[in-house]
Amino acid sequence: MGVDLVRQYAVARRIFEDASQAISLDLLALCRDGPEARLRETENTQPAVVVVGCAVAAALAEHGVRPDAAAGLSLGEYTALVAAESLELADAVRVVRLRGQFMQEAAEGLHTAMAAVLGLSAEVAIEVCAQTPGLVEAANFNAPGQVVIAGEAAAVDAAAARLRAAGARRVIPLDVSAPFHTSLMRPASDRLAAVLSAVPLRRARVPVIANVTAHPVWEPEEIRRRLVEQVASPVRWEQSVHTLHRLGTRVFVEAGPGTTLAGLIRRTVRGATVASIQDPATLSAGLATIGGAPAHRGVGAT
Repeated sequence: MGVDLVRQYAVARRIFEDASQAISLDLLALCRDGPEARLRETENTQPAVVVVGCAVAAALAEHGVRPDAAAGLSLGEYTALVAAESLELADAVRVVRLRGQFMQEAAEGLHTAMAAVLGLSAEVAIEVCAQTPGLVEAANFNAPGQVVIAGEAAAVDAAAARLRAAGARRVIPLDVSAPFHTSLMRPASDRLAAVLSAVPLRRARVPVIANVTAHPVWEPEEIRRRLVEQVASPVRWEQSVHTLHRLGTRVFVEAGPGTTLAGLIRRTVRGATVASIQDPATLSAGLATIGGAPAHRGVGAT
């Protein structure tokens, strides 16, 4: 995660160093050497993912590529805000480390689950969750025909059976440690509100599409409010991609580890130009793709 980028780009190394200093944790060593079990701890994973996305965005900026709009799925919304120059990197990694801690602690003592539902509309998934006893909610609207549900484990299992009966192609349990983006995360949301109230934000340089509403935000107080709401509300990624497209985005650049967003974007906007960048090799390939594509670039962050 980001190690090869640091070797080639001094700006990427500075971002890792600044972020590490902000949270007193050597993120580069953690990404390079592990141990993996420690890297996978939510309070460490979240700042590591953000710093990799920010390092990619900084390397792109060195090549003259800057976004005309930005969005990020869940945690990636913080990377998007750094790219939009609304949030400082040091503040972002401090906040997301606490965010991870709060979300993990909100799930302690609960028996919960998340599952990806493939091949059914969001409307059917919402209706089935509402009709299932116990607490189970739609947590992510990822792409057409892909919704993530989450909540109490027994309720998620019951909803999964109903969704299969309703025609879902597959229902896949997810290996996660908490029921993210559901009402069970409200204690974490409340704690995050107190943290974010003290974090300075600037007006975003470009529109940032908020997970909660799938609408553009620029102003600090609305950004702050949406980040608080996001923790216990569903992520409207499919709708966010449509909003970016309506704003004129024709080139989508995924900045950060993995290629998940690129796949979701291709399913949502047919014919879109999409590049997924996480290291020097994919950066070179991405620049070739971007160079031959029309203008209006949006950055998506995992």
